[in-house]
Amino acid sequence: MNARKKLSTKFVRFWKLLGPGLITGASDDDPSGIATYSQAGAAFGLSTLWTALIAFPLMASIQQMCARIGLVTSQGLTGTLKKNYPRPVLYLMLLFSFPAIVMNIGADIAGMGAVGNLLFPAIDATFFSVVFTIILLILIVYLPYQKIASTLKYLCLVLLVYLVVPFLYKQDLTEILKSTFIPTIQFNKEYIGILVGILGTTISPYLFFWQASMEVEEMKHKKNHLMVNKKIINDMKEDVDFGMSFSGLVMFFIILTTGTVLFKSGIHQIETVQQAAMALKPLAGNSAYLLFAIGVIGTGLLAIPVLSGSLSYIITETFGWEQGLDKKFHEAKAFYIVIAISLILGLSLNYIGISPIKALLYTAVLYGLTAPVLIAIILHISNNKKVMGEFTNGKTANILGIAAFIIMTVAAVTLIYLEVTAK
Repeated sequence: MNARKKLSTKFVRFWKLLGPGLITGASDDDPSGIATYSQAGAAFGLSTLWTALIAFPLMASIQQMCARIGLVTSQGLTGTLKKNYPRPVLYLMLLFSFPAIVMNIGADIAGMGAVGNLLFPAIDATFFSVVFTIILLILIVYLPYQKIASTLKYLCLVLLVYLVVPFLYKQDLTEILKSTFIPTIQFNKEYIGILVGILGTTISPYLFFWQASMEVEEMKHKKNHLMVNKKIINDMKEDVDFGMSFSGLVMFFIILTTGTVLFKSGIHQIETVQQAAMALKPLAGNSAYLLFAIGVIGTGLLAIPVLSGSLSYIITETFGWEQGLDKKFHEAKAFYIVIAISLILGLSLNYIGISPIKALLYTAVLYGLTAPVLIAIILHISNNKKVMGEFTNGKTANILGIAAFIIMTVAAVTLIYLEVTAK
């Protein structure tokens, strides 16, 4: 009984420790991520499974840098850039981030609406998209930060459904292990495109800004922690590592599901998010189909506040406006208006004829093309002693950060080359 009680106490302590890192990692597996991973599995089977193994240390190292910047400077990434770097760098970052994040929001809303229609065919997908947008806007504006953080934290548990789905279908363990630990690369535009998409949706620029800003918000609510110390940094690392490993695990299992079920059944092209769920129904059964569909809605509810929040932090910090999820509407009107505009713009994308799955994949690829610039900036900040003091990067962090920069750059340049030479 004592052993059970000790285990329960340890779990409660660990759960309390988890915060921005877990939410950031889980929101990384949004409908955009699910669509990209589903297309990877359907088009190329298990040949992209190895990317989950490679992506984890890269995304964890970058997110740790962003978190450390937030903790040490007590500012978001945008505020740090504004204070310590030339304005053109700041505006370049804003130019890169705005369209990708809005498109991401729109694609996620469309994906959620489509899946809502799949579960309740009598109700139009547009209706679900509008309802989800209104619900999210009301919750973001009226809930205080602690409740938003707590709600997002529990929404992370929705992702556990994707760890169940593959076990509802017969798997070849030898093939899975081989595809996981022995990388295979196809040198064609389609494969490189999906590779950039996977990297872009796992190492997503909007997460950089969210992570730093959320660490600042968390510190505001820890009144006994006035100064950053090694314990706070170590707690942050545990949080980020767990969040990123959880994200990578979900990514792995989605590719595994679609790579074994859809690819082997001859379904190599996923045109819509709901098609991925529908395709599973006759092949893996009702349970797999329902879990996959419910997961899309749950991850959308988790990711869209993160997307719109990160964009609002970027814009309000850029122009020096009052901001923060812990503030009420009348205290930070501009902050919440930016969130509202981003949601409305995202919703409006549903009415201009862009296919949700194409928007999701374009977003992931756009992230893949812009992330190298932001990674280079984050590396520079993290090694700047004037900004970071004693908490600059260690050797391992720099090696992983540089590796992330090189891999993302090579993948992006290769994709551009293949696009140009194909015409």
